[in-house]
Amino acid sequence: MMKQLRRGAVVTALGLTGAVLFAPVVTAAAPPEEAVLVAPGAETVPGSYLVVYKDGATGDANTLATRYQGELGRSFSSALHGFSVRGLSEQQARRLAADPAVDYVEQNAVVRLQDTQTDPIWNLDRIDQRALPLDRKYTYDNTASNVTAYVIDTGIRKSHSEFEGRASSGYDFVDNDSDATDCNGHGTHVAGTVAGKTYGVAKKARIVSLRVLGCDGTGSFEGIISAIDWVTSNGVKPGVVNMSLGGNGSNATMENAVRRSIAAGFTYALAGGNNGQDACGFTPARTPEAITVGAVDQAGKRSVWNSSASSNYGTCLDIWAPGTAIRSASYSSDTGYTEMGGTSMASPHVAGAAALYLGANPGATPKQVRDALVASATGNILTDVKTGSPNLFLYTGSGGTTPPNPPNPPTGKLTAALSPAAQTIGNGQVGRTTVTVQGGAGAVRLSATGGPQGSLKFFQPTTIPAAGSSQLSVYTGFGPGGTFPITITATDGVNSATTTFTLTVG
Repeated sequence: MMKQLRRGAVVTALGLTGAVLFAPVVTAAAPPEEAVLVAPGAETVPGSYLVVYKDGATGDANTLATRYQGELGRSFSSALHGFSVRGLSEQQARRLAADPAVDYVEQNAVVRLQDTQTDPIWNLDRIDQRALPLDRKYTYDNTASNVTAYVIDTGIRKSHSEFEGRASSGYDFVDNDSDATDCNGHGTHVAGTVAGKTYGVAKKARIVSLRVLGCDGTGSFEGIISAIDWVTSNGVKPGVVNMSLGGNGSNATMENAVRRSIAAGFTYALAGGNNGQDACGFTPARTPEAITVGAVDQAGKRSVWNSSASSNYGTCLDIWAPGTAIRSASYSSDTGYTEMGGTSMASPHVAGAAALYLGANPGATPKQVRDALVASATGNILTDVKTGSPNLFLYTGSGGTTPPNPPNPPTGKLTAALSPAAQTIGNGQVGRTTVTVQGGAGAVRLSATGGPQGSLKFFQPTTIPAAGSSQLSVYTGFGPGGTFPITITATDGVNSATTTFTLTVG
């Protein structure tokens, strides 16, 4: 009866209004959303995202992850200020990206080794001399005993005789423990090329293993960024870092982590990739502040391992090194050896060479190390390196034959032009312009400063030929509108040019 009476009262009350037959429906405003960065062509990890805070933002990562129904993965505090989160839908990720404390959110992706198994030791003999024939010697000026080499890979067999007790574990980001032992073989081989007593470039460098790839040789950006963050926070300088791994497309979070770790004083050597494509399409190979390495064979030709695997090339490479039939330590026993090929094998030659340079110049910055290796490299002796690639072969500066005469310096003045020079876009949209340079003395590196607060700026590619073009993309977010000048700088190591892109938002 009570229910009937109440119903009658309600109906009567509505009838008394005379003008309103239905109660008004109030719709809550939908939570704000913002685009999530996803690398084109990347093999993404479903539900897994990388979150970067805005400068100056504070807060608890677990609280923020939980607010959007996610589970906190790892926290980053040195190479990046942010965290990883799992279990989010695409919509939840977009809502997280719009949080006032968040700069941007990027989807996590799969990373793989950059090696190709193949079938005597020739590589060390080759890098200490300018030209063939080989002299059956590897001569070096120091052993880099004051340098620490960090190998971000599948782990290391630390007890191998090649390492003479100089290898240790940093952290295992696969098993989440302090034992970064190798169960794949790739990392042990790479470490042997960096600093093994027999097959290493830097014979006495200390080696620290950071395991980010599993027994099958795969991992994710989340684990690798965690390792970069670990090095940046815990690493000892002078230090070099080798990353013989990579993924498709660009990943701003990974590249920013590498960039900031380099800014903290660590030199990075990166494998260029084995896809037979432009290295600018792969990460972290496309990071301009690092030393990105292509692979060549015994004849000085770009390495081709089989019908579907050959060295990447292009303007994002800095240098080439041996990458075919490289003999080094095996993870199978403390005295075992094996041969592998790939840009994974080329990169540790450069990491070892960087360690040698730091052995003699312990106060050198990563840029000084990179510039020294590029400047001392042997020029114009390689074949099939493809248009836009530097024709520069790693030279460790000892022994060998008389170097060839350097090429004549180019004439002209470096210039940079934009198309368009100005653009107007809406909030949350992406601004784009094409940068064209002329008159460079060699490969030209591009950088950009300014723009809306919290904006992200990416060149594709970052390094271009002396006469070439690149597209700048500016991700603006949903901050205040206005007109923002963005200064673009082009430099070839000798000359520089600047121009301004005017971006109006709103």
